[in-house]
Amino acid sequence: MPYAPYCGFDSGWCSSFNYSSDRYLLCWYYGLRGLSLIFLPFSFNFSFYGLFAFAVFYGLDWIATVRPTVRLVANVFGKENVGVMFGWIVAGYQIGALTAAFGAGVLKTSMGTYLQAFILSGVLCLIAAVCVLRIGQTPTKGNSQLLKQET
Repeated sequence: MPYAPYCGFDSGWCSSFNYSSDRYLLCWYYGLRGLSLIFLPFSFNFSFYGLFAFAVFYGLDWIATVRPTVRLVANVFGKENVGVMFGWIVAGYQIGALTAAFGAGVLKTSMGTYLQAFILSGVLCLIAAVCVLRIGQTPTKGNSQLLKQET
């Protein structure tokens, strides 16, 4: 995707406004990713234009999620912990990718098509889009104790 770096730049610019915009940006990106994954199996019916529409929407959020994620991690866990926490996020991402690829292979073998895998992946992205809105909203037990000690 030749335009993906520009989308990442625009996402970084949008997330620099305030903390709450990061959650909404990620919600938007994950939602678009989910809808595009649900659309993908049906995009081949529209010849070139359907696949092009998938590539545009899926590519728009490919790099765009990094900056808002880093800012959320910094705000929730503290700037001194960003490197370690983002490392754990990347490790979790890799485990999720492994699980998704294996699960898609199992579904393809048992059902003969990838349709269910794409639909399930899209639905999981839509669930993530809703869940990301809750990040940093409720202090955890440990964080609330720290807040009481600081005041």
